Amino acid sequence: MIGKSSPTLKSPEEIRIMDEANAIVWNILEKVASAVAPGISTQELDQLAERECLAAGAVPTFKGYGGYPKSICISLNDVIVHGIPSPRVVIKSGDVVSIDFGVTWLGFCGDAALTVAVGNVPPNALNLIRVTRECLDRAVEQCRPGQRVGDIGHAVQTHAEKHGLAVVRDFVGHGIGRSMHEPPQVPNYGSPGEGPALEPGMVLAIEPMICEGSYRVTVDEDGWTARTADGALAAHFEYSVAVTAAGPRVLGAGSR
Repeated sequence: MIGKSSPTLKSPEEIRIMDEANAIVWNILEKVASAVAPGISTQELDQLAERECLAAGAVPTFKGYGGYPKSICISLNDVIVHGIPSPRVVIKSGDVVSIDFGVTWLGFCGDAALTVAVGNVPPNALNLIRVTRECLDRAVEQCRPGQRVGDIGHAVQTHAEKHGLAVVRDFVGHGIGRSMHEPPQVPNYGSPGEGPALEPGMVLAIEPMICEGSYRVTVDEDGWTARTADGALAAHFEYSVAVTAAGPRVLGAGSR
């Protein structure tokens, strides 16, 4: 649960550390994404991420967070977010795989996500992935002083809906810093000019979660795995973004 208190503004030095944290995240995310292939289990991908994280001297933030048992969230097809890695879940051709990962480095968190297509996937799945990534890019452009949180959500919502896709409403982006979840909440829908004003020093985890059908969500009995209620495909991308006087700064981008 994200509190309603004011966001913590980060100093240039703190943003530098968060940039390092997110560089570690992206380095590992891209290694995990490269390892995604038919026949590999989601458990093996989790083990890869944890090994790389510890080798980098960082801590996997998700593991133990609220009781979450693994280091990454890996969500296939109709799973939107918070899919738990398992040796019983094996990647196959045609899967849409979303990977969400975070680390703690020198007391600060990094958090990012991406979605990949495995093997022979239908055109609609590729379109979903493309549009979700475009939604993220449009959201990042709103992360400027003087804009408001509603401008971010509006940018995501309008682009997704223009392409006939739906925005998940049960889960949102968030502030990030010494804690993984800090205020403000950053919905992927909304009205321009509404919500908290953006200020230099704010760092936001911007994460469009977009699906093909209804935005309604169900959660499995494990208490974590969130799926589209109608079984439609979903995709998820995320950046941690610093609001600066010069405009948005995607943290960790220099490592990509």
